Parts: sequence; C-alpha cells; structure tokens
Amino acid sequence: MSQAFVTGGSGFIGQALIRRLVAEGHTVRALVRSQASADKVAAVGAQPVQGELTEAADWQDAVTGSEVLFHLAAETDITADRERHERVTVGGTRAAVEAARTAGVATFVHCGSEAALLAGEPLLDVDETAPLRPDSEAAYCAGKAIAEQIVLEAGAPGFTTVSVRPRFVWGPDSSLIEGLAAAARAGQFAWIGGGRHTTDVTYVDNAVEGLVLGWQHGRPGQAYFVTDRHPVILRDFLETLFSLHGVDAPIPDLDADTAAQVVPVPARWFVGQPCTLRTDKAVSELEYRPIVSHAAGFAAVKEALAVDAA
Repeated sequence: MSQAFVTGGSGFIGQALIRRLVAEGHTVRALVRSQASADKVAAVGAQPVQGELTEAADWQDAVTGSEVLFHLAAETDITADRERHERVTVGGTRAAVEAARTAGVATFVHCGSEAALLAGEPLLDVDETAPLRPDSEAAYCAGKAIAEQIVLEAGAPGFTTVSVRPRFVWGPDSSLIEGLAAAARAGQFAWIGGGRHTTDVTYVDNAVEGLVLGWQHGRPGQAYFVTDRHPVILRDFLETLFSLHGVDAPIPDLDADTAAQVVPVPARWFVGQPCTLRTDKAVSELEYRPIVSHAAGFAAVKEALAVDAA
C-alpha cells in the first residue's frame, strides 16, 4: 500500500477521501492549521501535520515518502475578496505543487471545479475542451481557474499532475447543503427563475471515486469532470434535501432581473443557471462510474440526520 498526503483533509470531501484511502490500506498524512482540524483528520484515520498551506517550507518534509498528494484546500467562501482567493487558493496551490515536487511525489491530484469555467454564461453539455476563465469577474471562479492552470502546467517527467472536477458535491454533513437549508429556513433563499433548470450534481463518494481514479489512471496534464451522471432539476433536488433537513417554510421565486441586482456572482450563477457536464472522458480514461445512486445518497443523508438528532 502507498502513503498519501492530503491538503484540505478536514473538509467535507477531504474527510471522505481519507476514509476511503485508509479503508484501502493506505497511510495518510493531512495538513491542518488548527487543533479542531487535527482532531477531524485523526478521527478518520490520518496523521495530522501542522502547517500553513501557503508556507510549503513549514510542512513539505512531511510529504516525503508519499506517492500522491491530493490537493483539496482552497478558499471556499465565495464572498471573500479577490486578494483572499489569490492568497489562499492560488498561493496555496503554488505551495502545494512545490512541496510535492520537492518531496519527489509521483502524482499530484487537484480537486478542481466547474467554477473554473464560469464567467457569466451557463455551462451546457460542456466537456474538458471548454476554456478555463481566469478572467472571470467572480474572484472565486478566477482563483479556481488560475489554480488549475498552475497544476496542469507543473507536470514533468516523473511528476504527473491531474485535475478532477466534481460539480455541486452533496451528501451527509455537506456544509453546502446545510448552508442552503439554513438560508431557506431564515427566508434568505429564493428560486431564481423558478429553479427548474437542469444541473449536474456529485455525491461525495462519487467525487472521491473520481479523485482516486485520477491518481490511478489520470493522464498527465489532463482534467476530468465527474458527476453522478444523472442530471437533476435543481428545484426538485433541493426540495428533497430541504425536506430531509426539516425546511417547511415556503420558498419564494425571484425573477432573473431582480436576482441580477440582489444576488452576487457567483452565487447567482451557481443556483440560477443550468449546468450540465460531459463525463465521457472520465468514463473512458479513468473507467469512472458513480458508485452511489441518488436513492442511496438521499437515504444516507436521512440516516445521518436521524443520528445527529438522536
């Protein structure tokens, strides 16, 4: 079995990734900033490594001996200013690439996002030939695009770099879904244009499957979309999850013109536009298939919420 290093291991996807790697017999080290994060990664079987993401010299020695570095850490607050996204997402990615390269890691797997392609227009049946948008007016999207460029351009003989792009990752303990449900309960969420547009989503274990396959089979310098391969109507999908989270307040509709004035980008793009992604490349090159269905995913969310309420 191999040793893996994970940044962002205390996050939603990161914890699921560590569980998967440990279950398969791999040794995992995970970068953390706080004791709370250290406790989270230790609880799922990883060895915590204290350090600041952007200061590779502080932690790169702990990467030595790892066959793969999974880079999940990024600024996730879409309302943060451009300087914050550039410092954490972009600067952190540069540091992670440098740490991996210095430590002799063979493969670097970046957790990317379709957000790196967003600049105002919907993504409709797009594949990996669609261009990254470092020029996006949304700092979050621009940061994700620049970070992916750094990763894919860093590849060299003996150092394979791959980006795996899940879309709208959901499942038990998802901070994204919990945040949307909390906003709905507080009357701070609305359906933009009725919310009946089609979108792709990715259950957390399916996202992890994509990341692991990216390590095992990814071609150097390539990006791969991974989704549940089962597009949903956003409103129907979220209403199901909101119901599980106990949201019973009516949710208003917001027309697109009003949304453009009161909902900031990229939040408006994320919940107000269709987004459908082709996964043919991941299927053919990574042998990717979703391992959890929507029915099983909803059941897992329901079970986790019941345990939390007990």
